[in-house]
Amino acid sequence: MDTMELKKIQLNDIHENLGAKMVPFAGYNMPVRYSSDIEEHNTVRNGVGIFDVSHMGEFMVRGPKALDLIQRVTSNDASKLEDGKAQYSCLPNENGGIVDDLLVYKLKDNEYMLVVNASNIEKDWNWIQKYNTEGAEMQNISDEMSLFAVQGPKATEVLQKLTNTDLSEVKFYTFVHGEFAGVPDVIMSATGYTGAGGFEIYVKNEDAEKVWHKIIEAGQSEGIKPIGLGARDTLRMEMGYCLYGNDIDDATSPLEAGLGWITKFTKDFTNSENLKKQKEEGITRKLVGFKMVDKGIPRHDYVIENAEGNEIGKVTSGTMSPVLNHGIGLGYVKKEFATPGTEIYIAVRNRKLKAEVAKLPLI
Repeated sequence: MDTMELKKIQLNDIHENLGAKMVPFAGYNMPVRYSSDIEEHNTVRNGVGIFDVSHMGEFMVRGPKALDLIQRVTSNDASKLEDGKAQYSCLPNENGGIVDDLLVYKLKDNEYMLVVNASNIEKDWNWIQKYNTEGAEMQNISDEMSLFAVQGPKATEVLQKLTNTDLSEVKFYTFVHGEFAGVPDVIMSATGYTGAGGFEIYVKNEDAEKVWHKIIEAGQSEGIKPIGLGARDTLRMEMGYCLYGNDIDDATSPLEAGLGWITKFTKDFTNSENLKKQKEEGITRKLVGFKMVDKGIPRHDYVIENAEGNEIGKVTSGTMSPVLNHGIGLGYVKKEFATPGTEIYIAVRNRKLKAEVAKLPLI
């Protein structure tokens, strides 16, 4: 990243003034923590926290060919979306792997918003454009938008103070457009990456500071705190949610990653023939969650072995779970070791630490 200027999110200075530790992430200067990862993690699990995830990318896809394009490049079936519904999906590549995972929002007929990972904004844009042969209208609005994830069991209660829209009516993976914190036309989406419940709030950059302060103010009595990327990572790991670049990438199949549920063979999409064949023939490895039995923290790329010491896979994500207070992780293993309850071993330096494959979520 040294050769490139780090991009700054709209509220960069606010985070610095709050004492956040800022780190380069996906080409952006981002807050990784404000106090401690464990404290921030528990704030979200038990109360309410606010993440500034404005580094995420947003593309608008419009026009009579919008749905055709989305159907062609994504694995899930976007024709099932109604207005106000969001869908988790992925962009398969031509070799069996994944370009990115993303959210598809249906705003109205012929108008969609795609939300992509910050590190893949340019890559995804070019990939989708490559298939845009029928002239769907595409607009990259990533640099104009800010995104706040307000997560935790008290999130709805806090946000309800700022809007007349009944947020209790907004079900998981649906969203509403409305006035929020005195700002018109805000998207309030019941999505998130923590498993703790809550909303993602999409606002234009010029309204970001006002909205941030209003949310903090509204959450004072519930003990709201700003939360960094460190806790975002441990929260998603407890749920077994994939992180692009760790658990899924250009070389992992959605079927191996346990994303068969977003891979719909009721339509043709990029590489669907080969993925269908893979489904019929069966996968040879699978992404699993596991809990450490022995003391130790699994890390990305640690080797996973069987009892005999043979390599059966690799760790893709690992951490100390603040809720369970022991090590947890995700990793790919040979299919015969993927059943919950199976004993596996993580090679940590010259030691072999016992772990057990576990059903997701891990908490």
